[in-house]
Amino acid sequence: METQSVNSNLLVEELQLGEQLNHCVHSDRRSDFVLMLSMLTDDVLAYSQFKLPQTVKSAQLTTEDSLRKTFELPKKQRLCLDNLTEIDEFSQAHLIQSHQLSTLHLSQALSPKPLAFRNDKLHINSTVLSNTRLYCQQQYQLKKQAGNDEINKEHNNRLAFNVNAWLKSVQTTIVKAPLLATMA
Repeated sequence: METQSVNSNLLVEELQLGEQLNHCVHSDRRSDFVLMLSMLTDDVLAYSQFKLPQTVKSAQLTTEDSLRKTFELPKKQRLCLDNLTEIDEFSQAHLIQSHQLSTLHLSQALSPKPLAFRNDKLHINSTVLSNTRLYCQQQYQLKKQAGNDEINKEHNNRLAFNVNAWLKSVQTTIVKAPLLATMA
């Protein structure tokens, strides 16, 4: 009981102040306005906008397929052709050539065509490849012929490096550097 009476005396939200904040603003009583705002609780979770009623979550999970069925949507648009027999289905140039754009839009809405011709992430268009350096073109051809695993193994192999000879040359340079500076 005491906690309820204490809570009723606490100033938690602006609604408890009524129109007093508004009157302070219009009558230029800045000190009263600041005092009233400072008396409000600093716990954001106590504000009324965070005490909204919680909705009950449905036990049934909604999947994309169930939503498509509910809203009578067509099948999901595929990313690429599954086999080569679908090439004729993929081509829609004859509709564009005969100015049947409305037919094209309708057929695309009813049964969406695949977005791409092939499902090859490593494919680079020949016009793009021809604008690269010869080394890049050669690496692409090697990767295409040999497969990714062999190329990755080749890049992971380290070149032979004589660390001791390199350290000795650095040491020699450091020792001779002060001698060369005094001679000049």
